[in-house]
Amino acid sequence: MKGHIRERSPGHWAIVIDVHGTGERKRRWRSFAGTKRQAQIECARLISEMQSGTTVEPNRLTVAQLLDRWLQHIRPQVGARTHERYGEIVRIYLAPALGAVLVAKLQAMTISTAYAEMLSSGRRRGGGGLSPRSVHHCHRILSQALRAAVRWRVLSRNPCDDVDPPRVERRMLKVWDVATMAQALERAHSLRIFVPMLLAGMLGLRRGEIAALRWRHVDLNRAQLAVVESFEQTRQGARLKTPKCGRGRKVALPAMVVADLRAWRLKQAQELLKIGVRLDDDGFVCAGEDGQPVQPQSLTHAWHRFLAAAKLPRIRFHDLRHSHATHMLASGVHPKIASERLGHATVGLTLDTYSHVIPGMQEDAVARIDAAFAGAVNDAKRKW
Repeated sequence: MKGHIRERSPGHWAIVIDVHGTGERKRRWRSFAGTKRQAQIECARLISEMQSGTTVEPNRLTVAQLLDRWLQHIRPQVGARTHERYGEIVRIYLAPALGAVLVAKLQAMTISTAYAEMLSSGRRRGGGGLSPRSVHHCHRILSQALRAAVRWRVLSRNPCDDVDPPRVERRMLKVWDVATMAQALERAHSLRIFVPMLLAGMLGLRRGEIAALRWRHVDLNRAQLAVVESFEQTRQGARLKTPKCGRGRKVALPAMVVADLRAWRLKQAQELLKIGVRLDDDGFVCAGEDGQPVQPQSLTHAWHRFLAAAKLPRIRFHDLRHSHATHMLASGVHPKIASERLGHATVGLTLDTYSHVIPGMQEDAVARIDAAFAGAVNDAKRKW
């Protein structure tokens, strides 16, 4: 198998591959836009695919085949749980709806029709339609795969660019006020769920960050801890990875949290001594009685059991983090500080996520400005 390139016009090339079969010779042509060096690299890639038997003619490539290749391509670029979730959406929703369609013949109308069917009867369990948010996730994944197809020269343009996904209504966050949070912490004080609740509700840590926190990351003398690892829950179990957004952060500890963590470390050390294990700085803050780390999924199960027994307003465990963010912003903490404490990529994400707090912040700001100007005006009148 040999290949060469021919320049058709400046920046446009024909890739010609000679395929020698049993007694016959075939030529396969591909169009390519780019530099000469890029065309040579593409020619070598096509030859390698043909020799390994993994190549598919662009005019015969189906949406299902494209999605499978895209999933393989992004595997090193995303987390294991994210890749699993993408694979589930492809397998359960996109492949049944559009998988048999040839990529070359995929049109915006076909995609829009598929979305309409998902909204009306797309659920695989129990019947009924998918939520607009679920269809929006399908659109995002399909668009990313088709965008990759454009980069791979399989498509000239992305048909998803001409499709409007269903509008997703913003969900109001369910959070606890300070009084409910204090009541919940008091009821959980003697339970193992207490420390995870403390870390989520008073510090804003994520579930995976709580499960991965070790004592060496906690400096009780300086009243701060470092978030440097996170547990990610997958079908194969939990694995350690870097925190979300790819960077760690330091979080200051309130005096109450410092006192509770000191008491918990002492109690944990006593528990481990009973089974002949000495607690050291490599130990996990949230661990079982044998010192083994608690998986994120186990925290969720323990949280549901606590809620059922405590008879408190039902929220998700992750909503404790949202509650902490809401308390900070409502108390006048600068959004930039809140963003750093929560580990958000940008302060804009913080403001967008907790926009329900902004009206109260604006009213407080107006009241402060009004008071400042009123005082200045009165001073001016007295001097005049």
